[in-house]
Amino acid sequence: MAKEKEHINLAFIGHVDHGKSTLVGHLLLKSGAIAEQQLDEGENKFRFVMDKLSEERERGVTIDLAHAKFETPKYEFTIVDCPGHRDFVKNMITGASQADAAVLVVAADDGVMPQTKEHVFLSRTLGINQLIIGINKMDLINYDEKKFNELKDEITALIATVGYKDITLIPLSAFEGDNISESSSNTPWYNGPTLVDALNELQAPEKPTSLPLRVPIQDVYSITGVGTVPVGRVETGIMKKGENVIFEPAGASGEVKTIEMHHETFDQAEPGDNIGFNVRGVGKNDIRRGDVAGHTDDAPTVAKEFDAQVQVLNHPGVITIGYTPVFHCHTAQVACTFLELSKKLDPRTGQVAEENPDFLKTGDAAIVKVSPTKPMVIEKYSEIPHMGRFAIRDSGQTVAAGMCMNIIPAK
Repeated sequence: MAKEKEHINLAFIGHVDHGKSTLVGHLLLKSGAIAEQQLDEGENKFRFVMDKLSEERERGVTIDLAHAKFETPKYEFTIVDCPGHRDFVKNMITGASQADAAVLVVAADDGVMPQTKEHVFLSRTLGINQLIIGINKMDLINYDEKKFNELKDEITALIATVGYKDITLIPLSAFEGDNISESSSNTPWYNGPTLVDALNELQAPEKPTSLPLRVPIQDVYSITGVGTVPVGRVETGIMKKGENVIFEPAGASGEVKTIEMHHETFDQAEPGDNIGFNVRGVGKNDIRRGDVAGHTDDAPTVAKEFDAQVQVLNHPGVITIGYTPVFHCHTAQVACTFLELSKKLDPRTGQVAEENPDFLKTGDAAIVKVSPTKPMVIEKYSEIPHMGRFAIRDSGQTVAAGMCMNIIPAK
C-alpha cells in the first residue's frame, strides 16, 4: 500500500467576481478530480464545469466545491470554502476546516479591490501563514507583461504590510487554463511555477503535539457497560490512557480509562483524532458540550474577561459598549458583552487608527475587551492558536471574527 499523502486544507479567497469558481473548477479538472469523460470534447469541455458551477450558484450553494478534494503529486488537498466571503470566515474560525494555506485570486483587469485587502488582512488574522497569489483573467489584458508587473508590485506592497513575504505570484487564466498545471505559451515572459507546482511547494502543517492537551467536547453519551463517554476532537497535545484530565469550566476531573476511535480502543490520541473517552468518576451531568478537557496540571483557561482583535465583517448597524452577541469558540457558544472598545485599527496595516472609538461598523478592525456572560474556555492565540479564534454571530449571521490576545482568568 502506498504511503498516504500528507494533507493540506486550502482556501480560495479574493473578490467575489475575480474568478475563484472558474479557477477551482479548472484545477479540479486538471488534477483529475472531475472526470474528463464527463465532458464534451472541444471548447464545450470546460463549459460543463462552469454550467455545473453556475447552476449551484443560482441555487445558492456550492456543494461540490465546498469540500472538494484533489491531489497534486505531493499532497492531498481539501478545498475549505470556496466563493462566499461570509461563510468562509465562519468556517475558517470554527476550526474543523481550518485552512493551512490560501490562494488569493486577483483579476488582472480589476486589480486590487477593497475586498482583496480585507481578505489579505483576514487571512493573516486567522493564522494562514502560506499564501499563493493568482493574477487571473490574463486573457482579458492580452497577457500583457507590463500590466502583470505593475499589479505584482502593488500586491507585493499590500501583503508586505501584514507581514507576508516571499510570495509566489502567478499569471493565470482560469477560463483558458493558462499556467494552472502546465506552463502557458501565452506568457513566454513568465518562468515561475504553475499553480500546481506552487501548491506542491507548500508545507503541510505539523501536528501540534507539543502544545498542552485541549479536547473541546462536542457531545456527552451514556454507554452501557462503559459509562459516560464525552466525544470531541483533539485540537492540541496528546491524551494517554491512565492520565488525569480535567474538564473546564465544569471542574470535573478524573483518570482516563479508555480512548476509542471508530469502535477501536487506543492507548493514546493525537491532534486531529475524533475520540470518545471515559473518565473515572465523571458522570453525564458533570460535563456538557462546550467544555474542554486538558491535563490536570495544565488545565484549560477559563476567562473572566479577555482582550481580542476583531474584524467586523457584516453588521447591520454599529457595535457599541454593552453589545452582547454570541461568541462561537471551538464547541462553545457563549454570549459575551463588549466592555471596552480599546483601539480601532487600520484594516490594511493593522496599525492603531483611533483610541477608544465610540462605535465599530462593518469593515472595521479593532482591539476590544469582552466579558463572557457565563464561564467559558478560551486561550491566548499566541499560545494555543487552535483555541484562540472565534466567530461572533448575531441573528443568524456571522457579524465578526477574531482572536484572543490576552486573558484575565476566572480564578
